[in-house]
Amino acid sequence: MSEAAGTTFETVLIEEDGPVRIVTLNRPDTMNAFDDDMHHALVGALRDVGRDRTARAIVLTGAGRAFSAGGDIEQFELLADDLEVRRATLRIGRQLFEDLINVHLPVVVAVNGPAVGLGCTLVSACDMVFMSEKSYLSDPHVTVALVAGDGGQVTWPLNTGLLRAKEYLLTGDRVPPHVAVEIGMANRVVTPGSLMPESVAFAQRLAALPWQAVQDTKFVLNQHLRQSAVTALGFGFAAESQSHDTAEYRAVPATFRAQRK
Repeated sequence: MSEAAGTTFETVLIEEDGPVRIVTLNRPDTMNAFDDDMHHALVGALRDVGRDRTARAIVLTGAGRAFSAGGDIEQFELLADDLEVRRATLRIGRQLFEDLINVHLPVVVAVNGPAVGLGCTLVSACDMVFMSEKSYLSDPHVTVALVAGDGGQVTWPLNTGLLRAKEYLLTGDRVPPHVAVEIGMANRVVTPGSLMPESVAFAQRLAALPWQAVQDTKFVLNQHLRQSAVTALGFGFAAESQSHDTAEYRAVPATFRAQRK
């Protein structure tokens, strides 16, 4: 048994498939929205798998009908009112982004459904992106009166170019899977039934290649992300934190409650 195999998280699952570790976001009843527990669980899972000497690649996916809906709307009001909770949430969010771009294992993401907000940011930071025909990407921070500062400001310009990044981060528009491939946010679009088999097969292909060469090539390529993060990541999280104090953001929880009635 590998070192990661004995680790258990309620909101993030780790499954072995030979040298591949399948990491699954596991809050399907909330469309895998990130609360505090799942933030910490995914950080823990990435670190545990990274320490697993028998692991050679990761497949990241979501349980149920979504990859991830992003931030948990149940926490929106708390983030506006409690500065300590906000600081802690943004701190673990930054740690998650940094751990994802720094983990030495190649990460293949299988986008099984909507990847929204933080979910979209995670997808954009992975090494290979497979999207189901029933999925889409969207970073709608601005539509809920927040600065898009959780990492997308680092990855989008590198993946799509600055003008495309501005188009989607300033509007929050959805990116259908075939468009995602065209603009550089995804590698392949597959049928829902083929998503996991093809994603795992590609991860197995990476795992079978000379390990040190794969690991070091990823490290060199991700230096672009690390350099961009030095410039934009801290500034983005600070700006996002400040946007929680605006009147526009404070009106968002009440709007969501009204929509549920």
